[in-house]
Amino acid sequence: MNGPRTIAAPVTGATRRFFGGVGLLLRGLGLYVRSPGLMLLGVVPALLSAALFVAAFATLIYFVDELAAWVTPFADDWSDTPRSLVRVIAGLAFLGLGGLLTVVGFTAVTLVIGDPFYEKISERVEDRLGGTPGAVEVPFGASLRRSIVDSLRLVGLSVLFGIPLFLAGFIPVVGQTVVPVVGAAVGGWLLAVELVGAPFSRRGLRLPDRRARLKADRATSLGFGVAVFLCFLIPLGAVLVMPAAVAGAALLARRSLGQHIEES
Repeated sequence: MNGPRTIAAPVTGATRRFFGGVGLLLRGLGLYVRSPGLMLLGVVPALLSAALFVAAFATLIYFVDELAAWVTPFADDWSDTPRSLVRVIAGLAFLGLGGLLTVVGFTAVTLVIGDPFYEKISERVEDRLGGTPGAVEVPFGASLRRSIVDSLRLVGLSVLFGIPLFLAGFIPVVGQTVVPVVGAAVGGWLLAVELVGAPFSRRGLRLPDRRARLKADRATSLGFGVAVFLCFLIPLGAVLVMPAAVAGAALLARRSLGQHIEES
């Protein structure tokens, strides 16, 4: 089942649609009150994945000075102040790249190991809204393979985008102001595409369909994805927000497919 090649974008203002996307995550957070048991189950795989990625990021922090010195050998003979400055900038660039890869990688791994939990959360959201129009039967094995393959693709994209952002991080001022904003936008977009995987898969739609539908309303997709990305940067935020992000992604998927997102 394939979506149309050309999809008209909503005509409302981009800023309003961006914050509408943020609102979808807030609605997902509301499920903690309405389905606390289900949402807390969704925390379990996030905790397991978080332990792995927190350890990896902590290792990066521990070695960041050595890495910064390794990529700036030209500064070895400089005086203390300029050498320290360029290596601080290099260290921040490494941490920025590491943060992007950690957030996207955490989401990919958590969605794979928590597939049954997050599938249930996503289905619960759609059931409240009248079910899944055009649903197809997806065997668990096929669903898991799809999740792994799509997640690997998106992690690969995060590396592809992350390398030029890492290099741009060496540019004074721009690297510490513009680059983090662009990084949040890139990370937010990748998260949005990744998180809507389950509701699209239930309709027989694949990764290219997700991209096409979300691009048609990029502002809403970015609002949702950037909000999730920023929450995932907060300590324990990734663990607690992950189930809500899955719920909000079900709403985003329905909205991008032109299906209602209000309970009757």
